[in-house]
Amino acid sequence: MRFTPLLSSSVSDRDSGADDPIGLYYHHKTQEILHKYGPGPRVHFHVGLYPDGPPDSTVPQYVLKQRLFDAQERIVEHAARSWGAYEASPRRLLDIGCGLGGTSLYWAQEHGASVTSLTVAAEHIPFVRHFARHAGVGERVKPVLADVHDLDETCAYDAVYANESSGYTDRPRLFQVVAKALEPGGWFGIQEHFVGRSTWREFIDGYYRTRLGLRGEYLAAAEAAGFELVHEEDVTDSVAEFWVQSMAWNTAELDRLRAGAGSGSGAEPGAWTGERLEQSTLAHSRFFRLWRDHAVQTRLLRFRLRSRR
Repeated sequence: MRFTPLLSSSVSDRDSGADDPIGLYYHHKTQEILHKYGPGPRVHFHVGLYPDGPPDSTVPQYVLKQRLFDAQERIVEHAARSWGAYEASPRRLLDIGCGLGGTSLYWAQEHGASVTSLTVAAEHIPFVRHFARHAGVGERVKPVLADVHDLDETCAYDAVYANESSGYTDRPRLFQVVAKALEPGGWFGIQEHFVGRSTWREFIDGYYRTRLGLRGEYLAAAEAAGFELVHEEDVTDSVAEFWVQSMAWNTAELDRLRAGAGSGSGAEPGAWTGERLEQSTLAHSRFFRLWRDHAVQTRLLRFRLRSRR
């Protein structure tokens, strides 16, 4: 059966949470994400892993798109394997900041977990449901519109996962609510970018509407909430290439649009404008240099909740 993507939803700016800048940001990013990283059912919006070095970027656009997806899948699978999820799969998992559901579907399909998918973007709820149904895990993936800071569950999960979403949170509050929501001995897995004293921090935060933190900030918040760090891996070197491949896709898309305009036949417009492609490419060129120089680091962290006394 051929997969038919859900291309739009009826959620307006008002319904999407216009008073929430993060929710509104992702509301407006939806079609761009689908066009570049879709069509699904597993759609990701995070960096990917290139452990074997940089592949050729002078290849057709569809090849670049497939490589981006493969790299995104690879980093999720690598984290799960490193964290022992293949030996002991989580039964009930909370996916914080699930986006369009790619990671939630991964945990449900590959590990059989029952996943609660948390998002602040109302528009993403029908997409996650649609993709989960198509993937055959509609009964195991439950999208919920909620802010993790307001989470009030007790011993509801044996694992919690945050893929490039913890940067949007108040870290002490994040670890507090996760500690309460986890069963004793449960684990909290984080994929995130960490900044040093880089002068580019403000640029990154502004571009993604985030607030990246320091590694020490996370460790202090985790300790205060009763967690211990049991696994840590720096994957920065293998991630840096993602920005190069992303720029290559952007350039190919820009060329495609310009060729259509010049021929008079008209290329399919897609979701990206020429202005947005140029903006994205310039930003990603800066990101590549920051990741290459380790001014920003991507790390995989796994915390375990100490037993409550």
